[in-house]
This record gives sequence, C-alpha cells and structure tokens, in this order.
Amino acid sequence: MSTQDLLLDHQDGAQPLPPTELRLDASAELDSKSSLEVLRLLNAEDRVAVEAVAAVLPQLADLVDLAAERFRRGGAVHYFGAGTSGRLGVLDAAELLPTFNLEPGRVVAHIAGGPAALVNAVEDAEDSEAEGRAAAAGIGPDDIAIGLAASGNTPYVGGALAAARAAGATTALVSSNPDAALAPLADIDLVLATGAEVLTGSTRLKAATAEKLVLNGFSTALMVAVGRTWSNLMVSVVATNDKLRLRTVRILQEATGLEAAAAVGLLASADGELKTSIVAAIAAIDVVDARSLLSRHHGSVRGALAAASA
Repeated sequence: MSTQDLLLDHQDGAQPLPPTELRLDASAELDSKSSLEVLRLLNAEDRVAVEAVAAVLPQLADLVDLAAERFRRGGAVHYFGAGTSGRLGVLDAAELLPTFNLEPGRVVAHIAGGPAALVNAVEDAEDSEAEGRAAAAGIGPDDIAIGLAASGNTPYVGGALAAARAAGATTALVSSNPDAALAPLADIDLVLATGAEVLTGSTRLKAATAEKLVLNGFSTALMVAVGRTWSNLMVSVVATNDKLRLRTVRILQEATGLEAAAAVGLLASADGELKTSIVAAIAAIDVVDARSLLSRHHGSVRGALAAASA
C-alpha cells in the first residue's frame, strides 16, 4: 500500500490511528517548557508505562507458563521487532546468556533490517512482510514467537507471526494499540495502554519503556520457572570476568554460609560450577554426586536438593 493510500485510509477512518500517534494534551507547548519541566513530564508519563504493564500481568503469566512448558521440551523463544522494539528484543536475548548460562538458540531475537539496524535506523525494513516470514523460517510447534510492535501494525512482525502460526508455534503480540491489525495472528495479545507520547509519535518513550518491562518480566520469570535461579540468587551466572567471578563466590557464600576461602576451594573442585557447588555444600555430598543430581533434575538446584534429602 502506498503512503498516499495509507493516509487516505486513516483520514476516512478505515484504519484508526494507534493511540501512540495521538497528541498528549499535557505536553502541549512542550518546546516552551524548561528542561526541568520537560523531565518532570516525561517522568510522570513513565509511570503510565508501569501501570500499563501491571494491567497485563495475568496474560503475561500465561505466556511465561506456555513458554516454560515448550522450553522444557527443547523449544525456543523468538522475538520479532523493528526499530526500537527490535533493539529491545535483541538486548533482552543477549543478556540472558551471561545471567542464566542460557544456551545459544534458546531465546533468539530477530530485527527488521538485520544486525545493521542495531546501530543505524533502517526504517523501511519494517515494511517487508516477506522479510518477517523469512526470519521465522525454521520455527516449529514447540517454539514461541513474540511480536514486538508499538503500533501493532508492523508488516515485518505480521509476516513473522503468520509464518510462526502456520508452523504450529504459539504466538504473542506486545503492542500499545487495542485495535492492532496484527492481533488476530496472536494467541496471546498483550495490549499496553500507554496512550499518547509526550513527543507525539515517539514510541521510544512510554511504549518502549513498557515493552522493556514486559521483556524483563517475561524472560526473568521464564528463567525462574525452568530452574535457572535458586531462591533470589543468580545461580546460573557465567563467570566470564573478574567482577562475575567475585559475584560467584559471594553467591555461594550467601547460599551456604561458607567462608570465602572455602567457597573458592569448592568452586575450584567443581570446575567453577556454582549450582554444583551449592548442592554439594548444602547436601553434604561430593561434586560428582551433586552434578549427577542436577542433571537428573533439569539443572534445578531446588529439585536436586529435594532429591538429596528424600
């Protein structure tokens, strides 16, 4: 559809403007305000994003539970987005490896325009439904496909969700549009009521903030559900630098009460495996048996400890 056709559709009401494209009364005369007034207004509107996420938590929990079930069967989660939404998906997926020792290919982010779009705007890439379909090639019925699109209308995301649904995958859409054109392609439709932006149409503000909160919540709750944490401790962390090696020792101390020297020694005997060290210390077993228990309980410290005490 041409730009002129799109404009005509919006003008005659065939395609109502997404809420993110409307003007916010509170930010009228924005350019006449002081820097502090602008920042206070932005901060006040950021709270709208937090409340928008709170309103969809039951649906988000359903998505987490479905994803955890697929994950345990070997499935993967795929994010699809363009522009800011795509970059947020890439950020979330990238941070799961060091935080949760997540294997490559388990949570994958796809951005319209490819890697170049991470650092430079490739705005026309979002208009390619075919590119979205191609990005979703290889998705199967045990996978989850999550579309990220503030407008809810991005063709790239639509192509990806359509291809994922055709392959039998569970699909979800995260948008800020209750009338999203892509909603029929989603098994779970997460509508974030962020409304008009302080700077009209700039969805890198509230809409993106709400998307980031959804992604933080989704991926963290998913990792909790599949045993990548224990209590509120980051027991799957990958110690790839000095800061993380020190954190690993501190986590082991927090979990077991060991002195620093004993924690360092135990980690060394367990080849740096934090979960193995925790199970060995608490269950009073050797690292070989601890590792075996963890393997039999899908890497869950809680499951391994329960089995050790049974």
